[in-house]
Amino acid sequence: MKEYISVADVEISQIRAQGAGGQHVNKVSTAVHLRFSIHPSELTEEVKQRLLKMKDRRISKSGEIVIKSQKYRSLEKNIEAGIERLNELIGRAYRKEKPRKVTKPSHGSKLKRLEEKKKRGVSKMLRGKVEY
Repeated sequence: MKEYISVADVEISQIRAQGAGGQHVNKVSTAVHLRFSIHPSELTEEVKQRLLKMKDRRISKSGEIVIKSQKYRSLEKNIEAGIERLNELIGRAYRKEKPRKVTKPSHGSKLKRLEEKKKRGVSKMLRGKVEY
């Protein structure tokens, strides 16, 4: 996996993890919040704009990416996992989406759709009251 950012570009804060783990999870802060500001970063303007347009709950309106990592019991592994997820998110912004080519349904697919509609209409009509 390509690395777009390093640990130095990210603000890391330790927090206590949630969930099961007993005494260990209650007394040790091994989970992390990674904060990455998009605007002052060294990413290209095009990538910054794509990141800000993404529909991702981890990206705030002010242009900050916040990732919580608490999968592992070790702080170092959680930092690595968070950086990996952050690089994955930024990697998605580097890929350009291909413009959609407008296509029309084929003649055969139109006929098939209309036949299905007729069959459905007949079956619904047969559910009505029966007259003697």
